[in-house]
Amino acid sequence: MCSTREVQVLSALNSTSSSPQQYKRSSSTWGGIRLRRIPPHRSPCCASSMHQLAAMSPGSVQLNIFAWNARLARYNKSGQYEETMELYHQMKRDCIIPDRITFVRVLSACANLRALKEGRYIHAEIVQSGCESDVYVGSSLVDMYAKCGSIEDAWRVFNIMPTHDVVAWNIYLCNSLVDMYAKCGSIEGASKVFNSIPTRDVVAWNAMISGYVKCSSLVDMYAKCGSIDDASRVFYRMPTRNVVSWNAMIVGYVKCDQWQRALELYQQMQREGVVPDSVTFVGVLNACASVVALDEGRRIHAQIIQSGCELDVFVGNSLVDMYAKCGSIEDAWKVFNRMPMRDVVVWNAMILGCCSLIDMYAKCGSIEDAWSVFNSMPLRDVVAWSAMILGHAKSGHYKKTLELFQQMQQEGMIPDRFTFVPVLNACASLEALEEARHIHAQIIKSGYESDIYVGSSLVDMYAKCGHIEDARQVFDRMPTCDVVACNAMILGHVKCGQGERALELFQQMQSEGVEPVAITFVGVLNACASLMALEKGRQVHQQIRQCHFESNVFVASSLVDMYAKCGNIDDASYVFKRMPTRNVVVWSAMILGHVKCGQGQKALQLFQEMQHEGVEPNLVTFIGVLNASCSHAGLVDEGVHFFESASLVYSVCAAVEHYACMVDLLGRAGCLGEAESLITTMPCEPSGSVWNALLGACRIYGNVEMGERIAKRVLESDPGNAAGYVLLSNIYAAAGKWDSSANVHRQRLERGVKKEPGRTWIEVNNEVHSFIVNDEEHPQISEIHAELKRLSVPMNNLGYVPDTRFVLHDVEEEEKVSRLCHHSEKLAIAFGLISTPPGTSLRIFKNLRVCGDCHTATKFISKIVGRVIIVRDANRFHHFENGLCSCRDYW
Repeated sequence: MCSTREVQVLSALNSTSSSPQQYKRSSSTWGGIRLRRIPPHRSPCCASSMHQLAAMSPGSVQLNIFAWNARLARYNKSGQYEETMELYHQMKRDCIIPDRITFVRVLSACANLRALKEGRYIHAEIVQSGCESDVYVGSSLVDMYAKCGSIEDAWRVFNIMPTHDVVAWNIYLCNSLVDMYAKCGSIEGASKVFNSIPTRDVVAWNAMISGYVKCSSLVDMYAKCGSIDDASRVFYRMPTRNVVSWNAMIVGYVKCDQWQRALELYQQMQREGVVPDSVTFVGVLNACASVVALDEGRRIHAQIIQSGCELDVFVGNSLVDMYAKCGSIEDAWKVFNRMPMRDVVVWNAMILGCCSLIDMYAKCGSIEDAWSVFNSMPLRDVVAWSAMILGHAKSGHYKKTLELFQQMQQEGMIPDRFTFVPVLNACASLEALEEARHIHAQIIKSGYESDIYVGSSLVDMYAKCGHIEDARQVFDRMPTCDVVACNAMILGHVKCGQGERALELFQQMQSEGVEPVAITFVGVLNACASLMALEKGRQVHQQIRQCHFESNVFVASSLVDMYAKCGNIDDASYVFKRMPTRNVVVWSAMILGHVKCGQGQKALQLFQEMQHEGVEPNLVTFIGVLNASCSHAGLVDEGVHFFESASLVYSVCAAVEHYACMVDLLGRAGCLGEAESLITTMPCEPSGSVWNALLGACRIYGNVEMGERIAKRVLESDPGNAAGYVLLSNIYAAAGKWDSSANVHRQRLERGVKKEPGRTWIEVNNEVHSFIVNDEEHPQISEIHAELKRLSVPMNNLGYVPDTRFVLHDVEEEEKVSRLCHHSEKLAIAFGLISTPPGTSLRIFKNLRVCGDCHTATKFISKIVGRVIIVRDANRFHHFENGLCSCRDYW
C-alpha cells in the first residue's frame, strides 16, 4: 500500500485533470517568456509508466526522481522548454527533491529560453542543495549564464569550480563564453579563457579561431550597418588584428563619410606593420576621392605600384575615379590607358569624372573650361550632355541651354530625366511656353511624366509661364504628391492671383502627410498677403514656430510682408526685431510695409537705420523709399535726392518702377511739367504705369490739355491699356465735358478693352462678402441701406457734405448724392457694422484707389460708431479712428 502522500503524487502524475496544464495560468509569464498550455496528447508520460511508479514500495518515494528526470529529459529533447520549467515547478509543489540531473535539465531549458531571472533563482536552489561544486551542474550554470548574455556571472561560476575537466572546458569555451565574448566584441575575454586551459584539444582551438573570425565579422557587420562606433569598440578590443579587420574598419569609415578617419587608420595600419591588400587600396582611394586629397592619393598610388596591385581591375577603377574626382583628368587618362582590361565601371568612372569637372566649371561660371573638358571626352554620353546642359542652366544661360538640348538630340542622344529637369527650368525662366510644350510631348513619349522630379519641373514651368490650369493637370496626374510639386503649385496659384486655391492646396498637402518646408511657407504667406487674410496668416505663423522656420530669413521676410500687407504693422515690427540677422530683403519688406500703412516718416527712419547697420539698399529698397516720399506732401526735394543717390551713391540703376514713383511724386505735388520732362528723358521706354501716374495728376489738377496729350501717347503705345481710357474719361467728366467723356467710354467698348470694375470686400466669420457700386445682390442689402440711412443723420449733423465731383456721370445732383451713398466702400462698411459686435475693428479691402467722398465719409463714420476702420486700397492702408485718417488726407 502507498502512503497518502504517494497516492496524491501518483494521482497527480497519472490523472488528466492534474496534468501540468492544470497549473497553467492563462495570463502568466515566466522568466519574460509567455508560457503555452501543454496539450494532454503531447505529454510524454504514458499510463504504463505511471502504473510502474504506483507499484513502488512506500519506502521508495525518492526513487521517483528518476521518472521525473526522464520526463524532463524527454521535454528538453523535443524542444518543449516551457513544459520542462512547468514540470520542474510541479516537482517542487509535490515536494520532490531535485538532484544534479534535474538541475542540468532545467538549466538547459533556461539557457534555451534565455530566461536569466529564472536561472538565477535555480542557481540559488543549487547553492542550497550543495550541488554547485558538481562539475556537470557547474558547466550547465556556465552555459546558462553565457547564453543568457551574463558573461560576468558565467566567469564567476567557472572560477569557483573545484575541477575543470575537458568536458567543462569544451562546454565553457565552445558552447558558451568564447561564442558570447565574440558576439559582444570582447575577443580578449575569450583569449583569456583560452590561454588558461591546461590541455587544449581541437575543439578548443576551433572555438578560438571561430572567435577571431566572429570578431572580424562583427567589425564588418557594424561598419556596414553604419554603427561605426560599435565597430571601433570591437576592433580596438581585439588583441591581434589582421588585414581583414583593418579593411573592415577602413571601408566602414568610408561608408559612414568619415573619410579623414579612414586615411588616418590606413597610416596607423602601416605603422603597425600590416601589409595592405587590394581591398585596403580601394577603400583609401575612395576616401581620397571624397576629400579631394590628390597628394595623398598620389602617394597611395606609388604604394600600389610597389605592391603590384595596379593591374587589379578594382584598384584601377578606384585610381581612375580618385584622379577624376580630384580634377586630375590627365592622371586619370594615364591609369585608364595602362589598364589591361576596362569594364563598364571604369568607363563610367572616367565619364563621370569629366562630368564632375564640367559641372564644377559651369557652377563657377567658367563655361569655357567646361567646354574644354567636354570636347576632350572620347565618348560623350547622356550624362556628359546633361552635365553641360545643367551647368548652363545654373549659370543663367537659358537660351544656350535650349540650344544644347537640341544639339544633343541631333547627335542621337536620348535625354533622360536629368536632362529634362534643367531644360524645363530654362523654359520657365524664359517663359518659353511653346518650346516647353514640345518638350512636354517628348517627356510623355519617353514615359518620364510620372517621374517626381520631371513632373515637379513641369508644374513649376507651367505655373511660371502663367498657365496654372496646365500646371494643375500635370499635378493631378502625378502618382505621388511631393513637397516640390506642391510648392510649385502653391507659388503658381499665388502668381496667378489665386490665393484661395493656394491655401486650399496647402491644407490638402498637410492632410496627405506632406511636410512643408521653408519655401512652402513663403508661398502660403504670400497667398495670405494677397487675400489680406490676417487670421489665416496668424495660424500659419504658429505652424512656422512649431516647425522652427521663424529664423529662416526668407520665411521671416514673408511674415513681415504678410503682416504689413494685412495692415498689422505692429506684428510685422515684432517679427522684424526678433530676427537674428536681417538682410536687404527683410529691410526692404519692412520699409515697404510702413509705406503701405501710411507711415512714410518711419519708413525713411528705417532706411537710415539700415544704412547705419551697413546693409546696402537695392532696387526694391529705393521703390519703398521713393513711395515714402510720395506719401507725404512737401517731400519732393527728399524724393529727388533719393532718386539721384540710388545710382550715384549705391550704383542702383533707376528702373521703370523708380521713374513711376518720381512721376507720381512730382505730379501729386503739382509739378506736372517737371514730371513730363522726366518721362521724356528716361533711358528706357516709359511703361503704362509711368504715363498713368502723370494722367492721374492731370485729373487731380484738372489739366485737360496735358491729359489729352498724355492719353493720346498712352493709347498709341498700349491700345489695351484700360486705365488710359478711364483716366481720360474722368478728366473730361471732372471738367464737365460729358460728350468727350462719353466718346472715350464708347471707344473703349468698341475696341474691346475691359475695365476692371471697382470692388470692395470684407471678411466676417471666415466668409468673404464682396460688393460693387449700387449692389443689389447681397441677401442683406435692405439692412445695409437702412444702416447707411441711419448713419446719414449724425454724419450730416457733424458737417458731412457729399462730394459729387466723384460721381463721373452726367446726372442730376440728387442722383449723384444717391450714387455716392451706394459706393462699394460704404456698402462694405455698413455690412461690417451690422454683422460684428460694437467696438470690433473693421478691415475693408478695395481693388482700386479709394474715392475722396468715401474717404471723408469713413472718417465721420469712425467717429460716430467709435470703431477703428482699416481700408486697404490699391496703393496703401488707411487707418480711420475718431474722425482722422493715418494718411492725413494725402494719398
